Amino acid sequence: MYYDSKLWIANDDNGGHLEMLPKMANRHGLIAGATGTGKTVTLKVMAESFSDMGVPVFMADVKGDLAGTAFEGVDSDNMRKRIERFGLADTGFSYHGYPCTFWDIYGENGIPLRTTISEMGPLLLARILDLNELQSDILSIIFRIADENDLLLVDIKDLKSMINYVNDNRKDYEEDFGRISPASVGAILRAVAALETQGGDRFFGEPALNISDWITLSPEGKGMINILDSESLINNGRLYSTFLLWLMSKLFDTMPEVGDMAKPKMIFFFDEAHLLFDGAPKVLLDKIEQVVKLIRSKGVGIYFVTQNPKDIPDGVLAQLGNKVQHALRAYTPADQKNVKAAAASFRVNPDLDTYNTLISLGTGEAIVSFLDEGGIPTMVQKAYILPPMSRMSSISESERESCIKNSILYSRYAEGYDPESAYEVLQKRADKAAEEAELLAQEAAAAKAELEAQKAADKEAAAKEKAAQKQAEKDAKARKQAIKNVASSATGTVGRELGKALGGKFGSFGKTLGGNLGASLGRNILGTLFKTK
Repeated sequence: MYYDSKLWIANDDNGGHLEMLPKMANRHGLIAGATGTGKTVTLKVMAESFSDMGVPVFMADVKGDLAGTAFEGVDSDNMRKRIERFGLADTGFSYHGYPCTFWDIYGENGIPLRTTISEMGPLLLARILDLNELQSDILSIIFRIADENDLLLVDIKDLKSMINYVNDNRKDYEEDFGRISPASVGAILRAVAALETQGGDRFFGEPALNISDWITLSPEGKGMINILDSESLINNGRLYSTFLLWLMSKLFDTMPEVGDMAKPKMIFFFDEAHLLFDGAPKVLLDKIEQVVKLIRSKGVGIYFVTQNPKDIPDGVLAQLGNKVQHALRAYTPADQKNVKAAAASFRVNPDLDTYNTLISLGTGEAIVSFLDEGGIPTMVQKAYILPPMSRMSSISESERESCIKNSILYSRYAEGYDPESAYEVLQKRADKAAEEAELLAQEAAAAKAELEAQKAADKEAAAKEKAAQKQAEKDAKARKQAIKNVASSATGTVGRELGKALGGKFGSFGKTLGGNLGASLGRNILGTLFKTK
């Protein structure tokens, strides 16, 4: 609880307050411990304290029990004993709910929480899609081509259209980017299709989250607690962890530098944090470490919640100054080694056997170390975590729906919309290209028809000319024959008459013979002349 201008988280063995200083809260922290040791209670107590201090909070609800933060706690004999044990009666402790906004990337148990493909970026998207190095490189090329062509990638259909566009035109890009393997492109498409069936068509889209909507206070001045429903999302650990990493990166990229502040601008709890680092490539681990190192200068504190500190890489673990370590079990030599490593990560307290204390802690007990005024970790102490003031159990569907519908952000994010983006632009280009191709095809068909018609006309004209020529030759031949016949007849008559005249001197026989010979001789001479001609 927020008390005396400090975050009172627990009591020590003597009833003294174990408190976190507001100005050191953005130095990040760790809540660790085996299952059932009280991590969720610690998370709730911290979240309530930050909200009371006027600091907005984000946390993922993996098991469904954090949603009760919106409603007042339930009195019981156990709670009254705890209130008495911690001396809370005189501190203003009271059961009450906190201002909460419920979010859900599937849009079922909270306000739809969306982002765009472009905002997610190729590095994080490649992790969600579980791509290998080559496929990740090709995905980065696809993003670059989209950026260079002012093609906004908003949702899954935009991404699929862009992938197909690059694949269809890969020859045009291989000179600049190297070979773009169709097999790798096909693998990316299959991964995208799988993501779509997992709900990618719902959490990629507009309106995308405006991170400033999380940096809000209630009318009473309490920090808004943003709760992401993750009961279904946690079933896909890679998607869950990458989405939360995107949220962290979004905060880092969006919020301005503020330096040291009296209190943080926002606190981000990352539950099941081991999922963030499992199988993450080095480039992603480097990005996470960079964000954790630098985001505190923007007033954001990140608190990792996990079972064992070994789940957190050393480079990140070294940045976590405020630590609450619940019980760890040491059943095997490997477990004992991990417990020793966890105990050794705290500042030594000569009055406390950290290792044996750590393996003997009960539920709701922990060892803690917070940063002091100088930013130095305090000596480790055994702690008893305070009870939360809000409800510990889950909530009903009607209670959840009421919280969702009454949020001022519901009307802003409830309904998605589809802006003009890569899919629409590429579709218009394809339609225009199809229209141009159709026009060219029509023009080609018309030209072909015109050519065919010209050929037919030329053929018909040639045929007519040939027929006319043949007719002319036939007519000429007929005229020639007619002339020949006339000439032959005339020559024969002249020859006959001449022969008769000559043969008549020898009597009638001579006349007849002379006429026949004269006619025959005349025709032969004329025939020879015609042949010669």
